[in-house]
Amino acid sequence: MKKRVLTTRENLPGRGLDRLSEAADVVAWPGTGKPGPPDLAALASGVSGVLALGNDLVDGGLMDAAGPGLRVVALASMGFDNVDRAAAAERGIVVTHTPGVLAETTADLTFALILAARRRLGAAEASLAEGSWGLFRMHDYLGLDIHGATLGLIGYGQIGRAVARRAHGFGMRVLHHDPYAPDDDLSASVGLTTLLAESDIVSLHVPLTEETRHLISARELAAMKPTATLVSTSRGGVVDEEALLHAVREGRLHSAGLDVFEREPMGTELSPLVTEPHVITLPHIGSATEATRAAMVDLAVDNILDVLAGRPARTPLPGSPPVPGTPAGTSVGTPVSTAGALS
Repeated sequence: MKKRVLTTRENLPGRGLDRLSEAADVVAWPGTGKPGPPDLAALASGVSGVLALGNDLVDGGLMDAAGPGLRVVALASMGFDNVDRAAAAERGIVVTHTPGVLAETTADLTFALILAARRRLGAAEASLAEGSWGLFRMHDYLGLDIHGATLGLIGYGQIGRAVARRAHGFGMRVLHHDPYAPDDDLSASVGLTTLLAESDIVSLHVPLTEETRHLISARELAAMKPTATLVSTSRGGVVDEEALLHAVREGRLHSAGLDVFEREPMGTELSPLVTEPHVITLPHIGSATEATRAAMVDLAVDNILDVLAGRPARTPLPGSPPVPGTPAGTSVGTPVSTAGALS
């Protein structure tokens, strides 16, 4: 008898869901918006696995609705702040994510934000589209150089290193702040105070945890150069958005490029950052290429199939139980890079 698996979407890129359907009875949430916990709980009874996206809330209530047979929650996402990891550990549920497969693609998008924000491409494009380009003037659309600038990376895991490699092609000096990462041939490890003070661009590559929530707030923004640019492709909660808005509007920060927000998705209730001329904003598309999104789904499916077959998960989160169905004891998984407090 096939085991049942709940997926939070009916259609996902690639053939991952087809492979999952061959091995399990797949129950899919049929809606078109973002499912809430009650929506998923209504479908979860008796499932052995859950395949969720990075902004689907997977809490203890959903786990209890699934019942004691739930063995694995597989995220098609590198981030994991949407899962109650403590509740999963208490219930012996393995939680997995998708590191590795999206690092290069997200690094590409990070550099796109750096270029667009520093060179004020959004404002220039808007001016052209509205018919305001009627005369060539030397002071129009002036941005700041990327080549030769200092790039500061907060968090120096797979994505941070991929960004550092790209930065060297622009002749940039690269610094990083990450307690797990010493100096290497791409970047110098420094304290956060030094990084903020010396960087022309600060790019965030940390997961959202209690330690990193509002890691960039009014104090950290005040420590940055007024000509600096803040870029984030990590998680929205890492940045205090209200403090960022004030810093940009008051000219204490040159620009920002954001792919993530504290409230996602937004719908029609837009963050004021979306319409701020010195801020480039995107709807969380860091991993959004056909190949990468398909690879994320494939890895999530592989994790589900392995755990349900009694094999170790390929990419478990730290703290997941070594044996599904038993309370967490020995942590498994690769340490997750986080940045510490201002130091």
